[in-house]
Amino acid sequence: MPYQRNIVSVIKKRIEEPRKFMQIVVGPRQTGKTTAVSQAVEQASLPYVFAEATKGESTQDWLRAQWYQARNMHEAACAPAVLVIDEVQFVPQWQAAVKTLWDEDGRHGTEVRVVLTGSSAAVIYDGLNESLMGRFEVIDSTHWSYRECREAFGYTLDEYLYFGGYPGAASLRFDEARWLRYIRSAIIEPSIANDVLQIADVRRPELMRRLFEVGAPYSAQEISYRKLLGQLDDKGNAATIAHYLTLLSKAGLMSGLVKYDPKLLREKASSPRIMVHNTALMTAAYGRHRKWLLAEPDARGRLVESAVGAYLINRGIAEGFSVFWWREGNDEVDFVVAEKEAVTAIEVKSGRVKPTGGMSRFMVENPHARMLVVGAPDCGIEAFLNGDVELFR
Repeated sequence: MPYQRNIVSVIKKRIEEPRKFMQIVVGPRQTGKTTAVSQAVEQASLPYVFAEATKGESTQDWLRAQWYQARNMHEAACAPAVLVIDEVQFVPQWQAAVKTLWDEDGRHGTEVRVVLTGSSAAVIYDGLNESLMGRFEVIDSTHWSYRECREAFGYTLDEYLYFGGYPGAASLRFDEARWLRYIRSAIIEPSIANDVLQIADVRRPELMRRLFEVGAPYSAQEISYRKLLGQLDDKGNAATIAHYLTLLSKAGLMSGLVKYDPKLLREKASSPRIMVHNTALMTAAYGRHRKWLLAEPDARGRLVESAVGAYLINRGIAEGFSVFWWREGNDEVDFVVAEKEAVTAIEVKSGRVKPTGGMSRFMVENPHARMLVVGAPDCGIEAFLNGDVELFR
């Protein structure tokens, strides 16, 4: 039986409920959104229409035709019908058409239960906030965790660190050249070209691509905007780089974590700590020396820290907490996670040499915070990535 993620039961439960909200399944490319929705509608035992939008071909008229087909199913069966539009962001001005059709069904009591999926979180959320307020619920399809890859594909910890959590690439890990081509051609390039450049306002696409190529190998490291600009060899500016990092983050590729400050006074000015959302992206961007990521202690340490950071970022997306890092002078803490008043400082013992004492200073300045050391005897790296450790008290 194919592996089933937890979101499958969430989707199934919601489409079995009486029509109240449309369901929006959002997440990075190749995280299994389509598979999860397919599994859910098959298990729900309701008539359904499943249609995939195609860039440059699917129009508002095409979307209306799918919706009318679902309405016809509902009338013929005298029962609720489900409409799934996969990759809805490829339909121009989809928000207006969906709003009109959804409101028509509401007025007429038509039980068409709607599920939309999208890979471009920036565009999906913008559309929801502008046009569809109060009509939807969001279900996040995040990158696969270590637990999921272990259960579904038998990953070891080192395999997960190196090959990351893309389900479609799991079977290719025994042929690294083929795996690498898949990551580059099926994930990185389409994520940038289709999920960001074709939709968001990016005036300098080559700078965006170069930013990812330069930034991903620096995962788990602080890098100033000035240094990034020097590496990019381009006449950009810090504001442009910060904006592009935000877009890459919304595409599920790479974030620039800002320093934790309860007063949020230094957030915009601070140097970011680059963090990939999936360690496969770091491995693929590392170049011909990528084997060192497991073999050389300092490189392995950054890989472990990147896996921990990716885990926190993806869990934060699903659960609604924020991920930062912290440094004062030579004292630093790898990660700080915050959910309202609850704060946890996380240090990763990963084998690489780095300054000590940061955690003690942070706890003095933030006495309400919880301290967590990943890699300590009571909080092993594998247990943490497996989801066995509580983040907040």
